[in-house]
This record gives sequence, structure tokens and C-alpha cells, in this order.
Amino acid sequence: MDLSSMNASPVLADSSPINQTILGFHSGVFSRSIPKKKPAKLDDVRFNGWLDAMQSSSPPRKSMLKDIALELASDDSDLVYYSWMLKYPSALKSFHHIITRAHKKKIVIFLDYDGTLSPIVDDPERAFMSIDMHSAVKDVAKYFPTAIISGRSRDKVYELVGLTELFYAGSHGMDIIFPAKDTISINHLNYIRSTDKQGKEVNLFQPAREFIPMINEVFRTLVEVTKDIPGAFVENHKFCTSVHYRNVDEKSWPMIAQRVHDVLKDYPRLTLTHGRKVLEVRPLIDWDKGKAVEFLLESLGLSNANDVLPIYIGDDRTDEDAFKVLREGNRGYGILVSSVPKESKAFLSLRDTSEVKEFLKSLVRWKEQMSNVDS
Repeated sequence: MDLSSMNASPVLADSSPINQTILGFHSGVFSRSIPKKKPAKLDDVRFNGWLDAMQSSSPPRKSMLKDIALELASDDSDLVYYSWMLKYPSALKSFHHIITRAHKKKIVIFLDYDGTLSPIVDDPERAFMSIDMHSAVKDVAKYFPTAIISGRSRDKVYELVGLTELFYAGSHGMDIIFPAKDTISINHLNYIRSTDKQGKEVNLFQPAREFIPMINEVFRTLVEVTKDIPGAFVENHKFCTSVHYRNVDEKSWPMIAQRVHDVLKDYPRLTLTHGRKVLEVRPLIDWDKGKAVEFLLESLGLSNANDVLPIYIGDDRTDEDAFKVLREGNRGYGILVSSVPKESKAFLSLRDTSEVKEFLKSLVRWKEQMSNVDS
């Protein structure tokens, strides 16, 4: 089955409702009722945990790093990073090992977007790939089945990438589209067959479809309650919504957390996760990026560990679910993009988006060399 010529347009015509998922309730997460106004003391244990998570998931700005550098010699900083790389070796330096393992296997590429293909920027609307990165992703998709699994809405990430030859999974894998002709029998209930605007038949998998009205309602409420906080920005990703605080003064972080907390206590079927300076509100269902990877591999007939080598590249906490799936049974390679040491389920690492680009180009060069040898 040749997947290199697939066209996976993410724009769909109206489709019929899909089967609903049986959902649990968020038992006891918001057990206390908090006043509407900002409290004088943050005494809710779980709320305090939110603040801790906001700080731990928020890498310092470059200006702050310069100040830190005055106290920490660069040699010491490099030593810490290179010591960390003993546990998470560079994917570039390990490239020969990767292609050796890939012998007679089909490589499948999974990519996060923000922080992996595009740098993290202050304005999420301007998180664009470079021309060279766009070219690298396009070339990779010529030779390997390639999917982007992003926390953004599927339509938004497609707008930013603009390549029809990729698969797209938005909202942390809760919104997946792929050509119907390229799939085998699907056992999951929560998918429908539809057509895109070009009239091509596609499969659409949306396990949280019934949550759309609830997410829209929460989105509107969060916009309203954060509009007076300078720098706060709320995004609607269709199946989840994000509250960005990257441009918010750190002194106002407790205010953001408090207001999000006040809203979510009325929605026990929603949960909150933390990204890089972003609070993400998601349906409380058993689905994540790791499940999305498994679903795509199964749906495309690529779940045989003996014939397939999945590679997932990402930089965020939400990517850890995918890293975990590939680590289990040594199934494939999770590659963490990070310029600072941190614990991960990934096997390998890349320092930044420029190294991601070089890794993708290396895959293309290797595949072209192999094709020349075979011919």
C-alpha cells in the first residue's frame, strides 16, 4: 500500500452525527466552591497545584535566561545539558542507529506543530514554519506516511501547514481526518465517512464530538472573565480551548488560574491540562495523542511492529502520551525537542526546531540514497 500520494484535505462538508462515547464524571476535582471575586488567600490544595504546574511548565523567557547566565557559567550549563543527553541522546548523532533499525521497515512520521515545526512565539496566530521547514516536511511526506498531531484545531493547523499530502489530527488527536480509500476496517465506533470540499471520500474520527456545544460555551465564558487581564488570550480549538498566559505578567498568573478554576468547577465533564504557558480545557475522555498515534497506525494498516517503525517528534507535555506508546515494547522512537534538561518518556532528543529540520532532511537524503541503490 503506497501512502505517499495521499491527499488528506482537512476541510469537510457537513456530516451526520456520530455515535457518542460513554463518559465518566470528574469526581471530586473541584470539591470546593470558590467566591466569584479573587480570594485573599489561595487555600485550595488543587488550585495551589495549578500554580505549581503553571510555573513548572513555563520555561523562562530569553531575557531571563541572560540574567541566569550571569550566575551560571555557560560551561556548567552545557555540562548539565550534555549529561542529560547521555539519557536522551541526540537523534542526529543516533541517525545511523535509527536507519539501521529501519531496514526493511516502513517509517511513519508523527509531528507536533508548535515548538517542533515552528518556534514558540508570543502570538500563537503568528507561529509560522520557516520556508526551509515547510520544504523539509513536504519532502518527508513524499517518502513516508506523515501526520501532524497538534493541540490546535485541525483546520487551524492545516491553515498553518498547507500541505494536502499529510494527515492531520487536531485538538490533541480528538479530530482526525484521513482518506477512506487508504484505511482498513476500523473497529472504533466514533467515526463517520464523509466528503471533503473536493468531493473526495474521507474518514473523520471525533471521539469528543458531543462536547462541541459545551466547549463553545466555556470558550465564550473564559473570553469574558479574562478580558480585563492584559496579555491573556483564549483560543477555541473546537474540541478543547486554551487560555494563553505567555504575555501575562507573572504576578497576574494566580488571577488567571483562579478565574479558570471558577469556570471549570461548573463543568465536571471537563478537565484541565498544562502546556507551555497555556492552560488547556479538554473533555474528560480516555483519549490523548498516544491514542491518536495508535488509532492512525491501526486504521492505516500500519500497526504491525515487525514491519513498521513509528517516529514521533514533539516538545510538549501532551506529547508524552505518544512517547509512552512508542516506548512500550520498544515500538518506535519518541524524540523530545528541548533545549533544557527535563524528564521524558522519549528515547532521543533534538535541541530546537533547526535540529528537527535537519533530522527530517536527513531522512529524505537517506531515502533518496536507498532509492538510487535499489534502481
